[in-house]
Amino acid sequence: MTILEKISLKPYNTFDIEVKADYFTELTNFSEILEILQHPVFMSNPRLILGRGSNILLTKDFKGIVVKINTKGIEIVKETNEHIFLKVQAGEEWNDYVDYCMKQNYGGIENLAFIPGNTGSAPIQNIGAYGIEVKDCIEEVEFIGISDFKKQILKNQDCCFGYRNSIFKNELKQKVIITAVTFKLTKKNHILQLDYVALKKEIEKAGITNPSIQDVAQIVQKIRTNKLPNPKEIGNAGSFFKNPTIEMELFNRLITSYPTIPYYKQEDNLFKIPAGWLIEQSGWKGFREGDAGVHCDQALVLVNYKNASGSDILNLAQKIQQAVLTKFNIAISMEVNVY
Repeated sequence: MTILEKISLKPYNTFDIEVKADYFTELTNFSEILEILQHPVFMSNPRLILGRGSNILLTKDFKGIVVKINTKGIEIVKETNEHIFLKVQAGEEWNDYVDYCMKQNYGGIENLAFIPGNTGSAPIQNIGAYGIEVKDCIEEVEFIGISDFKKQILKNQDCCFGYRNSIFKNELKQKVIITAVTFKLTKKNHILQLDYVALKKEIEKAGITNPSIQDVAQIVQKIRTNKLPNPKEIGNAGSFFKNPTIEMELFNRLITSYPTIPYYKQEDNLFKIPAGWLIEQSGWKGFREGDAGVHCDQALVLVNYKNASGSDILNLAQKIQQAVLTKFNIAISMEVNVY
């Protein structure tokens, strides 16, 4: 394990923001994780645990230590006639893991194809797409306590999963480092989730009448590629805002004024409204201020055209939040973590 000083974080965040960290280290195994937890630099400074940096916005130099988790490995821990249980190390790139599962015909995460990030970050955010959330196939999450150095395991039901939320974003935030995630996936008789409108349309367009999990993963990748900008070409962190959920009274008022408003009915007479639609209707799609902007094809995505600072992006995000609140009386919250 090597600790570097005054390191640029530009290569380590998909927004391509130029900031520096006082200290930086990359860890490739569990022993190094234990070692860093007991190192004086780690113990006496603010810490940022980093995966691929695909869901963060850095607004200033980080006055502390950034720890990048690069542990690798996929292990079969249990198997039945119907299911496979895979323990995946936190540093495995998420889409590489999805590709592995598709090649092995393991089902359950095909709708989550092509999401950037590392596997260890997936339960923190409870990543989701096209009708599926990662909680639907997580068996347990393994982590180590930052203060007591103890390895612990939380079962799915104890992770407090919610919409883009978990115990790791709340009670355990900055208290633990996720080291591995175990998934329960199907080996056969896969149950496909095809209710999402865009996914269903693309399957019909492709003329596929009996789609496989591999078909679904390929179509999801195609949709995401066409819909979202490539971070390697233009700095972004994917969806910047969460889709808000509103009560029936407000929904009824909105649908009277906007009969074509897209929505997804939830339990308890709640309605989820696409944040991208609200932003576009508020006039922000394609907006650009300096090098900070709203993507021209997807209003949910904020972009760094080249030299925007994290503060530039954050200021734009706050203006958008205020505009949506003023026009629709709906508060949209940020999905991206701001530092």
